[in-house]
Amino acid sequence: MLGFLQHPKFALHFQSLPLWLFLLRESCSTLKTNEQAEGSGRSSLVGGASTTSGFVDKERKGVAIKISDDLCVIILDVAFQRMLKKNPSVGPALSNNSLEIWSDDFASKGEFSQYRGRLIEIIRLIAAQRPVIAASRISQRIEGMINLYLVGPIPSQLAGILQKLYSLNWTEPPHVEILGRLLDAMGPYLKHFPEAVGGVINKLFDLLNSLPIIQKGHTQDLIAVSMSRARLQICTSFIRIARAADTSLLPHMEHIAGVMSHLEVEGQLLRSEHNLLGEAFLIMASAAGSQQQQQILAWLLEPMSKQWLQMDWQNTYLSDPMGLVHLLTRGPNTSENELMWYVFHTVTFYERAVKRSGNKKPPHSASQESSVINTASAYVHPLASHLTWMLSPLLKLLRCIHSLWSQAILQALPRELRAALVISPAEQASLLGEVTSKSKGMVAGDGSQVDFNRSQNMESTENEIRNWLKGVRDSGYNLLGLATGIGDHFYNCVDSNFLVVALLENLEAMQFRHIRQLIHSVLAPFVKTCPTMSWEAWLGNFLPRLLGHCQKALSDSWNSLICKGRANVPDCCGDSSAPDLKAEVMEEKLLRDLTRETCALLAALASPGANKSLPSSEQLEQLSRMESSPIIDTEKIASESLIGFLFRHNDAAIPALQICVKAFSWPDSESVAKAVLFCGSVVMFSVSMNNFELQEFVAKDLFEAVIQGLTLESNAMIHAELVGLCREIFVHLSNRHPAPRKVLLSQLSVTPDALSAFETALLKTSSIKEQKQHMKSLLLSSAGSQLKALLAQKNTKVITNVT
Repeated sequence: MLGFLQHPKFALHFQSLPLWLFLLRESCSTLKTNEQAEGSGRSSLVGGASTTSGFVDKERKGVAIKISDDLCVIILDVAFQRMLKKNPSVGPALSNNSLEIWSDDFASKGEFSQYRGRLIEIIRLIAAQRPVIAASRISQRIEGMINLYLVGPIPSQLAGILQKLYSLNWTEPPHVEILGRLLDAMGPYLKHFPEAVGGVINKLFDLLNSLPIIQKGHTQDLIAVSMSRARLQICTSFIRIARAADTSLLPHMEHIAGVMSHLEVEGQLLRSEHNLLGEAFLIMASAAGSQQQQQILAWLLEPMSKQWLQMDWQNTYLSDPMGLVHLLTRGPNTSENELMWYVFHTVTFYERAVKRSGNKKPPHSASQESSVINTASAYVHPLASHLTWMLSPLLKLLRCIHSLWSQAILQALPRELRAALVISPAEQASLLGEVTSKSKGMVAGDGSQVDFNRSQNMESTENEIRNWLKGVRDSGYNLLGLATGIGDHFYNCVDSNFLVVALLENLEAMQFRHIRQLIHSVLAPFVKTCPTMSWEAWLGNFLPRLLGHCQKALSDSWNSLICKGRANVPDCCGDSSAPDLKAEVMEEKLLRDLTRETCALLAALASPGANKSLPSSEQLEQLSRMESSPIIDTEKIASESLIGFLFRHNDAAIPALQICVKAFSWPDSESVAKAVLFCGSVVMFSVSMNNFELQEFVAKDLFEAVIQGLTLESNAMIHAELVGLCREIFVHLSNRHPAPRKVLLSQLSVTPDALSAFETALLKTSSIKEQKQHMKSLLLSSAGSQLKALLAQKNTKVITNVT
């Protein structure tokens, strides 16, 4: 089999990989077994010979596999050779001409990333068993590649790999990109040898300066795109080094800042590159403490705020949607186009600033913060003072973006902008589980992503506008969600009414993928972090409208899918170039994604952390067994739990309950699992508050819906959760309302005798596990053939969802 692995024909080599992966995994397992035996005082294998105890282990566990050192070296060499990929746009890969390596012709073998992942796992398994051999071969290969490109004699003082990297004078963009990656791979080394940091920083800046900037209006051919990508790679290397090197970069921050300022003055640093270097700065500052972060944020953000806060551009382009349309469609080499990309890179950097600044937990001592925040006891997030001015124009911008999909605006849009609102080919591929070629999304001169397959004009094209809209929306949503982590300051400094208008004014016109993203990135963090005193102003503002719309939209789409075989979603899948079958799959995936996110939001409303005053099922059962049951503080539950807050707002509670009841009839087990969490808290709330109207809904409508969920085979994997919810409804409400017994007698044809025996069995045990088993037995004996989720519970091959 070694011959097949080494064979120059790719097909034979490819077929041998699974076997060698198996052998290496088994060999690794054998090594671990022997190490455990050593720890237990038994002799280990030495030089291939085993002791008696080792022989006994092999007899008990099977034949042990041991791969020799020489064989490991050969396998490593093969893996290194085969990790290359032919790239027609760059030229032939560095490899033996007689050796077939991966190319697009082998697409039938799967994706290159999957194949490369197998090779990487082979290297990892050998490195785990033979670390010295692996390190030696890797070092030799890197050194060999460096020596291949070195010009002139190697100075005697450059003995190590790092010194050899300094001596390379590569100027071709692909080579510069590789050299940048090799340098940032030295990050862990720099952490322990900080004296080498200065040389790496200087080399990275030399590489950045070796590549010219692609100015506005320059033809975006392959060479220009390659140069832009290489420059961004060098800037990204600063981020990787900052993460790995920890505090070793702190003494060099002033030098890096000086070089950045010089490059900006000389016009040799694009905004996208500045953002990456700025992110690296924030990572460095986080290692130095809050005071250093405060200074770095001021240095980075205050110059940006001057233009960001100017009212001229806000009044011109953000006062109404057509102003934004004008900004996006003016074309290349215009002041509008320059402003358009300024806005893009500003929003993306603000997102990075929020993500990289601040501590996950406030410091134990506030003395270190006193010089920054002028207080001796309270921790203030380093970004808190910047939040108000940062978010005000952003909300105006998001409001204008959302309005583009409204019918009144959509009909008046230029052709290229209307086309940019349709779901992109990359998003279609993602929904279908396909992988698009990375060559389709390349980097323009301003750092944006461009698409050669759509147009040769790289500025202000349909694809460029689509990328701009997606990038601003993604970063804007993430920024708002991350900002909730700042704490109470966020909820105190932002106008909740204006925020709700900006996000939900055009909710009815939003597409499913955008609503899902809004819930996931913005509204769910609001639910999880909003202080109790701000619930009314924030959650009371957006929950009724959001849940009301989602309830109607999801019900209509699921009814269409179940009755007509195709989901009715607003996303423009049908107008794309995809065949009808692919369009149907995409629409169903969009529907499932929004359903799951909506149910996840309901589960967050019912989370234990947000409902600490709500008794659990076990606590309610313990209280019911006491002769003199203590009085439950219903006022505290209503005022201090999110479930209680929800039921104070019928316009939010009613659609939430309707979504959950309907969800049990939708064939999507992931959504049902989340709905069960919400319904469990609703049961506890109805019992604790002694709310007869809600108890009636739970005892009848919800109970019937849960049983309906058990008739769907797609719910086989979560049948235990559904049976548990049935138990909770019956145990807690059967003595308060007649509906649970009526449901069992009518819906499942349970006989009175069987029901009586079931109730007797419940009374004899206080074990929740045993009560669940009794409930399951009753359901199976009464309507087993109908409850497909219970019958198929052990069938792991059931297809539960389309994902």
